[in-house]
Amino acid sequence: MSRRHAVRHHGSPEATPLVLVHGFGCDQTMWHHVVPALARDFHVVTFDLAGAGAADPAAWDAQRYSRLEGYAEDLVSLLHELGLRDPVLVGHSVSAMIVAHAQVMAPELVGRLVMVGPSPRYVDEGDYVGGFTAPQIEELLASLSANYVAWSHAMAPVIAGNPDRPEVQGELAEAFCRMDPAIAEVFARTTFLSDARDVLPRVTAPTVVLQCAEDVIAPREVGEYVARAIPDATLVLLRATGHCPQLSDPEETVAVLRDHLLAGGVR
Repeated sequence: MSRRHAVRHHGSPEATPLVLVHGFGCDQTMWHHVVPALARDFHVVTFDLAGAGAADPAAWDAQRYSRLEGYAEDLVSLLHELGLRDPVLVGHSVSAMIVAHAQVMAPELVGRLVMVGPSPRYVDEGDYVGGFTAPQIEELLASLSANYVAWSHAMAPVIAGNPDRPEVQGELAEAFCRMDPAIAEVFARTTFLSDARDVLPRVTAPTVVLQCAEDVIAPREVGEYVARAIPDATLVLLRATGHCPQLSDPEETVAVLRDHLLAGGVR
């Protein structure tokens, strides 16, 4: 599994394990702004989800990864192999739900969760605010399917936010463009059409929910919903804007993780 997912280790293996799980259209390089600082306090583990980055292309299966559970099962297998002691799983965007599924599947393998910009369901339903209508999501997916590269360059600024910082938007666009369009289309449908609301009440690990300011992908109402739904969750409102604080404000991201993980006795 380690080779299959291009696992990399950073920092001391004696420190608390911090497993960073990237989101849709990205790979483990999305964490490169925060890894050096985090590695001073944690044993940081990064890897590529199936179909992303340097993950083994032969392991990709469209049917398996049409469900978030497929990714979560990979993560559980990886945790078994690595033998980490009470690791903290940090999931960004859709991977916040992947780490939630993994914790429910194998609670004995997980110490804590951190969810960065989580959303259990992107589509509004009844009183639930996901941030998008069903037609908006279908339009997004149709545009991605028609021309993935064009979609990447158009959507990266929307997702990244920070209109005055083109370097943040450009880094996200480059990450999107590295993914095979056929794989991206499957992962996008898995991401934007999933509904993991029923998983949240079953999460037993202490969880920190990091909610970005002015996040059009996962608005504040969603972060508040996630924090209410998980039995032992703390909501932290970030100053960082956009959907990728590890890019737009790595200093705040590192500081918040240290405050909530080290101050709480996680070492």
